[in-house]
Amino acid sequence: MRTYFTALLMLSCFIVFAGYAQEAEKIVEIHTDEGKIKVKLYNDTPLHRDNFLKHVADHRYDDLLFHRVIKHFMIQAGDVTSKNASPDQHLGDGDLGYTIPAEIVYPKYFHKKGMLCAARTGDDINPERASSATQFYIVTGKFLTEMELDKMQQAQGITFTPEQRRAYMEEGGAPHLDGKYTVFGEVVSGMKVVDKIQMAETNESDRPLKDVRIKSMKVVEK
Repeated sequence: MRTYFTALLMLSCFIVFAGYAQEAEKIVEIHTDEGKIKVKLYNDTPLHRDNFLKHVADHRYDDLLFHRVIKHFMIQAGDVTSKNASPDQHLGDGDLGYTIPAEIVYPKYFHKKGMLCAARTGDDINPERASSATQFYIVTGKFLTEMELDKMQQAQGITFTPEQRRAYMEEGGAPHLDGKYTVFGEVVSGMKVVDKIQMAETNESDRPLKDVRIKSMKVVEK
């Protein structure tokens, strides 16, 4: 009887564990001035996922700006001081006073076009590569040739996986950030909106001359 009970308990634990492992990834809809973007949050980066979802539930991102936009690189938002920022106000330093430990799952997640990533301060003051509490960016990037990837491998002493090489050559991205920033999700629809935002005319600080605002965020089914 004891052996049977132990086996049954182990089976129950396995089923519960499997249920958690297969938990559906959350989808968040980002409603912007330019349209809607849907992002999937990875379960492999639970600290970043849960932090992002808390801000969504608290409406923390509502009315914040895409304060840093660099064509063929990325669009960035989440500066909590940007909601009522004047046109000449410097943005990019606004945060909530805490950081999230890095969850760099590389090379599984890398900086191909459409990836949702956590912004952070530089290695000189942040060697642990901890992430900002609120600021995030979506990669747009550029297409790379096989020769460019080969040169990057040689210069940096790295090896791109076949998946990375295909993605960077066919979709584009920002491989120089790989393994240095936490990638915690990806765009599943609305990439045309992301591309429209990245084409915004900007000032010398990469802030769009015409504000591009996050109207709201919410968790959706798909």
